[in-house]
Amino acid sequence: MGTLETTFFSLPVFWHNILVTLLTFIYVFSVPPLLDYLVTNHGLSRDISRKITHICAGTVIIFLPLFQDGHWSQYLNVSVFVIWALLFIQKGFFAPDDDQAVKTMTRTGDKRELLKGTFYFVIVGIICGTVYYKQFSGVLAMAVLGWGDGLAPIFGMKLGKMKYKVFSERTVEGSLAFFLGSVLAGMFFVWLIVPTAFDPSRILIIAIVATILEGISPKEIDNIIIPAGVLLLAGLV
Repeated sequence: MGTLETTFFSLPVFWHNILVTLLTFIYVFSVPPLLDYLVTNHGLSRDISRKITHICAGTVIIFLPLFQDGHWSQYLNVSVFVIWALLFIQKGFFAPDDDQAVKTMTRTGDKRELLKGTFYFVIVGIICGTVYYKQFSGVLAMAVLGWGDGLAPIFGMKLGKMKYKVFSERTVEGSLAFFLGSVLAGMFFVWLIVPTAFDPSRILIIAIVATILEGISPKEIDNIIIPAGVLLLAGLV
């Protein structure tokens, strides 16, 4: 766990990390076509599709233990986020309405949405994979953002009955899903990537505060507020 002791096929570290980077691209770029197919042919709603994409994007950190440390190529782990950031800018201005990313990653089908929450998500991914590379704070921030914030609206839409509103309407059921998703994903990914920092009580405390932040955040900027709160708390708790 944390980092492999040897490289694949005894490759030099650079080429090993290139190979792992390729795996992240295969994983990430296989998601939109699959969800586009489900949206177009099987009636999957845009909202659910968007959040499944959100969860899958957060889960890309599962490849981090495969990257060899101590070489600049370790930061290639964020290259898929960099590519998506550039694509979101291009698609946000110029994509046709039937574009896969527009159909699977937006609430309304308006391509300009790609310049908001989804764009903020990949920027957070870049920061967590560089400044906070394989650190407790960066791993937990991505786990909470990917799984907690991904599951909350799915459960809120399907099961939510008890509603509340601060800046945006939320449901108690969705907030509970956020909390449970954050705790479970946080524990799993911290244990997998930075096992020496594994601390259930610390993860639990941060997940509670992150749940409160999610509940009071405006929808357009929750992808900034939630990870920023986790990163700050991780340095204090």
